[in-house]
Amino acid sequence: MEAAAKPVRSANAPTEETVLKVTHYTDRLFAFRITRPPTFRFRSGEFVMIGLEGENGKPLLRAYSIASPSWDEELEFFSIKVPDGPLTSRLQSIKPGDKVLLGRKSVGTLVHDALTPGKRLYLFSTGTGVAPFASVIRDPETYERFEQIILTQTCREVGELKYAQDLVASLKDDPLVGEHVGRLIHYTTVTREPWPNQNRITTCIETGQLFTDIGVPPLNPETDRVMICGSLDMLNDTKALVEKAGLIEGSNASPAQFVVEKAFVG
Repeated sequence: MEAAAKPVRSANAPTEETVLKVTHYTDRLFAFRITRPPTFRFRSGEFVMIGLEGENGKPLLRAYSIASPSWDEELEFFSIKVPDGPLTSRLQSIKPGDKVLLGRKSVGTLVHDALTPGKRLYLFSTGTGVAPFASVIRDPETYERFEQIILTQTCREVGELKYAQDLVASLKDDPLVGEHVGRLIHYTTVTREPWPNQNRITTCIETGQLFTDIGVPPLNPETDRVMICGSLDMLNDTKALVEKAGLIEGSNASPAQFVVEKAFVG
């Protein structure tokens, strides 16, 4: 008697990758690294579908920004933990050696190609919205295109800043961008615990505190370019402030002065 044939996956089906490392930062946030297929290409700042096999045999996938730069031989992701989330309730328990599913195509608007040339690049983020910018600040092209990079992250709790803090601290030893770290500013705010700055980033932009603190002029469409990723409210509020400053929204098809990742809420 012949064995039943295994179902044939289409050419566009996710690949099965191996978990290499998992780091838990808080009871809400964790990062993980997986193997990268030799054929997988992406631009720093893009996202891809990540997931696990579902109980019914169908893949359970959701969009995740790729936190590693495009040159990295591995793929890194920074995730929230949702106790009753269909995917993250299971994904948060992965260990090195486990398998995860990786989509074959990356997309996204938080890429250099969607912006016109400028002097200063702002990366505004909340929570896990910092993930695509973890990729961007490790890409040598970022420092070729801009004289100064300002990465901001607003979180509810101090512990939620650690992923980006550790990453920024490690850049001084990075063989590709280490010489440029003096041009990167990391500006953090926390809203629910004691911290030097307890304002939302939108408040810091609106009042001018951000620009005073880092010693630069207010947003200017002539010199400044902006990428925004985070919670829905933050996206809408920050976009409104950036537009008020005169910046025009861009896209891959029509590069301009700022971009927002609308595909998912980080």
